[in-house]
Amino acid sequence: MTNTHTLTIAGADLVYDVRGPLPTADARPPLFMIGQPMDASGFTTLASYFPDRTVVTYDPRGLGRSTRRDGRTDHDPDVQAADIHALIEALGVGPVEMFASSGGAVTALALVAAFPDDVTTLVAHEPPVIPVLPDAAAAERARGAVRDVYEAKGSNAGMAAFIAMTSWRGEYTDAYFAQPAPDPAQFGMPTEDDGTRDSPLLSDQSWAVSSYRPDVAALTAAPTRIVIAVGEESADIFTGRTSEALAELLGQRPTVFPSGHGGFLGPESGFPGQPEAFARTLRDVLAG
Repeated sequence: MTNTHTLTIAGADLVYDVRGPLPTADARPPLFMIGQPMDASGFTTLASYFPDRTVVTYDPRGLGRSTRRDGRTDHDPDVQAADIHALIEALGVGPVEMFASSGGAVTALALVAAFPDDVTTLVAHEPPVIPVLPDAAAAERARGAVRDVYEAKGSNAGMAAFIAMTSWRGEYTDAYFAQPAPDPAQFGMPTEDDGTRDSPLLSDQSWAVSSYRPDVAALTAAPTRIVIAVGEESADIFTGRTSEALAELLGQRPTVFPSGHGGFLGPESGFPGQPEAFARTLRDVLAG
């Protein structure tokens, strides 16, 4: 059974879902699942594979069902980390276990750095943190080019450029930048400009996420067990490389999960991964 609630905090109303009892029935901490810019809906399938756990999901401020009143449109990991901390405090359930993917993994890293007693185990799945890359300047240039295509031609062209960027293998070289902008039709998308320019993924609204520099000293000092996770299909592409580089900074090797960046997604997403196998791996990792 899923119960939906709203937490009102400074500058935002955070909508969150609780699957299972609080306090938990077995004295295990609740399992938080967070993403960004994906909201709670993206974890529906993955959560269904944990019927024995109390699972908490939420929509980050300004995304999905959560509204914001802070006058901002950017998505800042430190702000979102404070939001998660407020949610954990409001529920009175800390410390928690956490699976965090993509931008949510960046939020979770900021959370552990700022509030190290909030999380016992963090599985950070493919955090897209550009500063850890050896070719960070080129990656920033590639990111900027995606934004420029989006601003000039709309969501379909922008998404095609984003797919091309995130599926490029290896460092962003002159060969990458010499390519023409990809045609959305080659990815099965319309070529028309839909007129929107407010995508948190394709605009610069989430650049604070991909520009985030993890505080390695704080993360290393935290009592949290941090597991950097990477999809088996992500080797040598953007989020695979950021995961590898961050894991190395933390003195570990990334833990390999099934599928790719969206490996936990179910059929309702339109881009399903391998959620059942993914859940098995996540369960094993959480068990230590």
